[in-house]
Amino acid sequence: MKTNKAKNLIFMLIIALLLPLAACKSKDQPPSGQAQGSPPRGGPPQAPAQAVFAVSAATVETRKMVDYLTLSGDMVAGSSVDVYSDTAGVITNRYVSIGSRVEKGSPIADVDPSQPGMQYLTSIVRAPISGIISNLPGQVGMKIGQSSAIAVISGGGGLEIQLYVAERFIYRIKMGLPCEITLDAYPSDSFRGRISEISPVVDTSSRTMKIKVNVDNPGDKLKAGMFATVKIITEEKNKVISVPENAVLQRSDQRFVYMIVDDTSEEGVKIAKRTPVSVGLSVDGMTEITDGLKPGNQIVVRGQTTLADGSRVNIIQ
Repeated sequence: MKTNKAKNLIFMLIIALLLPLAACKSKDQPPSGQAQGSPPRGGPPQAPAQAVFAVSAATVETRKMVDYLTLSGDMVAGSSVDVYSDTAGVITNRYVSIGSRVEKGSPIADVDPSQPGMQYLTSIVRAPISGIISNLPGQVGMKIGQSSAIAVISGGGGLEIQLYVAERFIYRIKMGLPCEITLDAYPSDSFRGRISEISPVVDTSSRTMKIKVNVDNPGDKLKAGMFATVKIITEEKNKVISVPENAVLQRSDQRFVYMIVDDTSEEGVKIAKRTPVSVGLSVDGMTEITDGLKPGNQIVVRGQTTLADGSRVNIIQ
């Protein structure tokens, strides 16, 4: 009996030692029907799919670019003369009203120089030039001196706009530069003019320089005193390669765009190629490209901030 028990104990110990070895061997062996070292069923492991970025694109074209400076000011008579009386006294009569056209020598007003106890002949104030009455500061019954203007006559010098240019923009101002003029009174019309006068000095308190713009006035629509917005054309360029301003990115000191090109490694796939560019004018949301692009190139104009050089793209617009 003891011998059988000993045999059974030895057999159980052997089984206990062999079980872990069998488990390890089963883990190392391939599944049934698959050879040792062969790839899993279903073929080789697939590489992860490459990200594709949705972008908006535009085709590079040439266009005219116009740089300008926008200022505003009051319209005034190109030449005007204040009218004075030769004698002090009281205005007893006026022959004109604002807007009246007068000829040189026409009567403007009567001034009575009489004093208490002394009677004098009425003095007639006459127009020193021909033109239009633009202001009448002297009213009937008003006592005036010889230094007080009775009227203002705007001569035949046309209309001007007085503008004040900030010191930092002075380098862009030149005599004869063309101007586009708009007014609230005529919202659908645009008028033309040119810079006719540039002050030789800069005002030290406001740091501005005074200029004058002569205004074309077809149909006599424009009047002195109107408020005008003036676009001074400082530079014009024709057939300029330009792109939307937001398409140009900058990192460190380099500016670049993403040009859309064909992926040479896979047919039918588009990628974004980082392309350095040189820029010029930037006007109204468009930037001039002086080097790096040519007409017909396709560039990314939206969605470019998430791209890297060589990113796959899908054009959605």
